[in-house]
Amino acid sequence: MTDLIASGAESSEFNVLAVPIGELIIGTVAFLIVFFVLGKLLLPKISKALEDREQAIEGGLKKAEEAEAESARLAAQNQDEIAKAREEAAGIRAAAQAERADIIEKARSEAQAAAAAVTASAQAQIEQEKNKAGSDLQRNVGAIATDLAGRIVGEVLTDNATAQGVVDRFISELEAASGSNGKA
Repeated sequence: MTDLIASGAESSEFNVLAVPIGELIIGTVAFLIVFFVLGKLLLPKISKALEDREQAIEGGLKKAEEAEAESARLAAQNQDEIAKAREEAAGIRAAAQAERADIIEKARSEAQAAAAAVTASAQAQIEQEKNKAGSDLQRNVGAIATDLAGRIVGEVLTDNATAQGVVDRFISELEAASGSNGKA
């Protein structure tokens, strides 16, 4: 191959591999002009577009980091609020349980007081009924005793004072007799 090039240089024949100098200079100048025009007009726009894109990406990353930090802060704040709410709920439950215990104790005390009042009222009524029954019994026994005494004596005891005295003495003797029998 070097022989061909060497032989081409010696001969004046046309060589396909040889580049004409005029075309080389024109091509180089045209290339430099296009390179210069593209470098001055297009390269700044491309550089500006790349810088804008880089700034947009950096801004997006910065916003994402800020959003992540804000999210973490809000999550921590929510956890704190949840913990406070749980503590407050526990306090409310404890207060409600204490209040419930107080209400139960008050109701129990009121029920016991009402029961004691009903019991006292019932005992007082029983005592009244007992006294009434005793006096009714005493009157009936007195009337029966007066009638019986009149039959035994053979005369009618119409004097109330005399009859009452006889009845009272008879009841006293009965009570004394029953008291001595219980002791003996």
